[in-house]
Amino acid sequence: MGKITAAITGVHGYLPEYVMTNEELSKIVDTSDEWIQSRTGIKERRIMKDGATSDMAARAVTALLEKKNIDPLDIDLVIVGTVTADYPFPSTANLVATKCGMNNAWSFDANAACSGFLYALATGSQFIETGKYKKVIVVGADMMSSIIDYEDRTTCVIFGDGAGAVLLEPNEEGMGLQDFMLHSDGSGVDYLIQPGGGSINPPSHKTVDERLHYVKQEGKQVFKFAVTNMAEVSAQIMEKNNLTSEDVNWLAPHQANLRIIDATANRMGLPPEKVMINIQKYGNTTAGTLPLCLWDYESQLKKGDNIILSAFGGGFTWGAIYLKWAY
Repeated sequence: MGKITAAITGVHGYLPEYVMTNEELSKIVDTSDEWIQSRTGIKERRIMKDGATSDMAARAVTALLEKKNIDPLDIDLVIVGTVTADYPFPSTANLVATKCGMNNAWSFDANAACSGFLYALATGSQFIETGKYKKVIVVGADMMSSIIDYEDRTTCVIFGDGAGAVLLEPNEEGMGLQDFMLHSDGSGVDYLIQPGGGSINPPSHKTVDERLHYVKQEGKQVFKFAVTNMAEVSAQIMEKNNLTSEDVNWLAPHQANLRIIDATANRMGLPPEKVMINIQKYGNTTAGTLPLCLWDYESQLKKGDNIILSAFGGGFTWGAIYLKWAY
């Protein structure tokens, strides 16, 4: 029996129907289509009008299980990367498992902001590699519209809602997750944060009046850290695994800002045709970006393709995963 690796054997996404254009945003806050596109690359984003994060995640997972013709009772573990959980507790993963009939699985959330899917994927893969489990569901899902201040033009233009899910299964052909490099640095706490609602600023009239339950971002600082760290870790994982830019078939980068994506691709020496981009359609769906990229590009992926996933998020959190596509 060869070495067991954790391979993605299926992917599916869910996007709310409602499309919010830059045009619509320019009627709510002082901004314009030209301003948003030139600074972020975003043209429109999806907004969940009816439901919660667990609903988006459950729809992605249900479609994935149907596509793969898998009994929900065969799933061993469910991990959901999210910062917009339905409740402080129970976890969104608990709700998703029940909504999808995955009643034999245990489940938990991974809270790492925009790096949430990377953290969840790296964690879930360990249970496959050890031989403990055969089927693990990993989800990245965020309903950012629930924590965005639509009077703050620096954040409301960036974010959208969406979810993506993958199935991890054992592989003995050397496909799947090859390596990961994950980092966190809590000194970045003040630059990207939702200050209200936790034990430091429990919900009160004061926290609501001061708008502390919305995302606060110091754009310039976040941009600076993101450009440096996301590009650096992506180059490092290539170096560590002796990959040249020719060896890498695809970069699946977190979709936060087109300029950060370009900087990462340049650092890796990749031409634009090797970079997955859907930010123009969905904006930044936080933990949803990476699985939604894989879903959008699924038909173009070939067995054995070398893919680098990389992200940067609040915390700060950042990292990269190197995987070989398994189908």
